[in-house]
Amino acid sequence: MKSALEIKPDISYKSAGKFEETRFEKIHNEIFKSSAEASIIVAQEIAQLIRSKQEKGKSCVLGLATGSSPVKVYEELVRMHKEEGLSFSNVITFNLDEYYPMSKENNQSYHYFMHQHLFNHIDINPDNVNIPDGTVSIDELNQYCIDYEMNIKQAGGLDFQLLGIGRTGHVGFNEPGSHINSGTRIITLDHITRVDASSDFNGIDNVPKRAITMGVSTIMRSKRIVLMAWGQNKADIIKRTVQGDISSEVPATFLQNHPNATFVLDQSAAVELTRFKTPWLVGECIWTQELKSKAIVWLCQKTKQSILKLTDRDYNNNGMSDLLAQEGSAYDLNINMFNVLQHTITGWPGGKPNTDDSHRPERANPAKKRVILFSPHPDDDVISMGGTFSKLIKQGHDVHVVYQTSGNIAVTDDEALKFAEVGSDFIGAGADIDFKSVIKFLNNKSQNQIDSLEVRKLKGLIRRRESYAATRYIGLKDENTHFLDLPFYETGQVKKNPLGPEDIAIVKDIIAKIKPHQVFAAGDLADPHGTHEVCLNAIFAAMAALKSEKYMDDCWLWLYRGAWHEWDIHEIDMAVPLSPSEVLLKRHAILYHQSQKDRVMFQGNDSREFWVRAEDRNKNTAILYDDLGLAEYEAIEAFKRFDY
Repeated sequence: MKSALEIKPDISYKSAGKFEETRFEKIHNEIFKSSAEASIIVAQEIAQLIRSKQEKGKSCVLGLATGSSPVKVYEELVRMHKEEGLSFSNVITFNLDEYYPMSKENNQSYHYFMHQHLFNHIDINPDNVNIPDGTVSIDELNQYCIDYEMNIKQAGGLDFQLLGIGRTGHVGFNEPGSHINSGTRIITLDHITRVDASSDFNGIDNVPKRAITMGVSTIMRSKRIVLMAWGQNKADIIKRTVQGDISSEVPATFLQNHPNATFVLDQSAAVELTRFKTPWLVGECIWTQELKSKAIVWLCQKTKQSILKLTDRDYNNNGMSDLLAQEGSAYDLNINMFNVLQHTITGWPGGKPNTDDSHRPERANPAKKRVILFSPHPDDDVISMGGTFSKLIKQGHDVHVVYQTSGNIAVTDDEALKFAEVGSDFIGAGADIDFKSVIKFLNNKSQNQIDSLEVRKLKGLIRRRESYAATRYIGLKDENTHFLDLPFYETGQVKKNPLGPEDIAIVKDIIAKIKPHQVFAAGDLADPHGTHEVCLNAIFAAMAALKSEKYMDDCWLWLYRGAWHEWDIHEIDMAVPLSPSEVLLKRHAILYHQSQKDRVMFQGNDSREFWVRAEDRNKNTAILYDDLGLAEYEAIEAFKRFDY
């Protein structure tokens, strides 16, 4: 079974040396297929350092980071402590930063984070744990920061510094404008940093505006630095940091001058580096069909020409002379690529009956297919493929939509309170939910308090009823709408449990019940808290377990995107055009999810509402196809076929 993070192919070069491949890069980096694999390697390096220091009778001084990037590193260190006897008795730690003001007991504090993920599970001496104190009075803060620096120096300096990176290019909380000589200090957080943290705090208004952070110079004095970055959301800033000029506007670029720094990346975080984005500019490539498609689409966009207008000179002047020599002429390359893209376009996402399907993305038979549309949250179905969803129903297929999680944490307290008050007024005390207790809880809820079971049930029901309204509008029968409420999600907080056997068994059961010919699933892994990735891995695991079943021989898996990113043109295997009326139908279906309108809880780096961003992406995909010389459409929803 492939991990959800293994979709990106490796790039192969013809006898290219490492230097040639990385000649645009100014920082040493190592790229892994998954963040899990990379995290284990980083944890092993830390463990080796701890043990080598123990053998010499010395302390090991670690600089530690928080956030999502190091979580799996800490999990592996805890595992090594419990299963392999790794001791932290000689370890002294200094954390990079802390929000200000922030109490240690607050579950959004980095003090809470570090104890939850690491310190509570190992044998470290509590006196050796140093985390910036978010409760120090403002009058004492300057001296506190000086003392923090002195404590690092007295411990012998940082032997190893673990880092993540923010979208602003910050390391620690050294935001754009930070000086290379800066030390530990209080800093005002960039707006983008606060937006990225807003979902953890249930809204940007609750995110602290300041933080205490180690300075750039403090970090640069570390003997060894490892910076980790996972996911496509980090790809742009990684390119700027690794390949750009050193600038205080991207503080992470200062690491280019560190003698022993390594960036550890997964493939998604590395996709914008030149050797992955445009490898033909680095050296001669082994030209797979996917790489040819990627290069020719790029060439069209660079030269602002349609495919059939590209010339030999265009190829030769843009690093593709070896491709031209291999294929013979621009004419042959252009015709072949035009046909490849043309064959992705279909208005029959379930296959067109009684037609030649040799050049169509889907099979003609069976004419009526059983279809499962998996939706991680209760609105991803209409956001990402609402038009295709409608077409499948209208064209007579047996369509089932399966919502994998309740989506309850994405409902605001105000929205839940409104429904509770209406419910209380209408039903009274005889309802399944005690609305009066819900109202009392919400009116007295403290910051970061986990919702009660009844509140979570109400929020889940809000999303469920919105989903019914949207699918009825699309034309789906109620009995074909399924809600799994996967257990991994039901924590009542942003942090979820790991995917477990029970989750996989639930997904497996629904697939076995429907016996689908088509499965549509969310391949968009850029959601801020990883729910899409967990849900996709549950589907992969379930389908792998069912692979020996005969009905699975006829089951194709299609991955959609749309809420966060869209497939690049060269990745698309099926492009489903939408008419203007279908675009409006999709918009109205999304708007049935009223609890997600106006104030998007988990918007990531896109502040627009989901219906706006989905519509713009669909229309932009249609424009890209038009610019390449293919037919002009109002909008296009895109899918990639995945061999599970």
